[in-house]
Amino acid sequence: MQQKILFIGGPGTGKTSVLNTLIKQGYFCMPEVSRALILKAQQQGVDQLFLTQPLLFSEMLLESREQQYLNAKKANAKIVFFDRGIPDISAYMDYSKTEYPPIFIEKNKQYKYDKVFHFAPWKEIHTTDNERYESFEETTQIDAFLVKTYLNLGYKIIKVPFCSVDERTQFILNSLTF
Repeated sequence: MQQKILFIGGPGTGKTSVLNTLIKQGYFCMPEVSRALILKAQQQGVDQLFLTQPLLFSEMLLESREQQYLNAKKANAKIVFFDRGIPDISAYMDYSKTEYPPIFIEKNKQYKYDKVFHFAPWKEIHTTDNERYESFEETTQIDAFLVKTYLNLGYKIIKVPFCSVDERTQFILNSLTF
């Protein structure tokens, strides 16, 4: 049976760095898809699609994350790591006070993850870039919405310690059953 392992946390908390380390170690990983959506929108002249049309962005993101989940199920891998999950979408919309249709909550319940690792805001590593524009304070607020959303869905959240990327990766691997 395939284990679906999810990384959650606000922007700039180290999820992608650990995911990239797992990829180098040969694990099957599903990267964050929002960066590609943001870049595509920017190429079409929309600077930050989530800020200007949060529901449209979220619908596109839901479709992409749902497809990732389905692709992972087809993969011949005992463990699949996900950089963000489907419930992140409704958490972000709650953070931005954007109303959304019930399909988002239905998808949160339909697609389940086996373990959820939380990367808490960490000021020392937080950075911004073209696609990650949130300040550390915004990251902290977003993180609170993410944790609340996953707890409300009944997930047990495993906190990833503040340490090096390699140590964080090893912590996660040590928490899994192979």
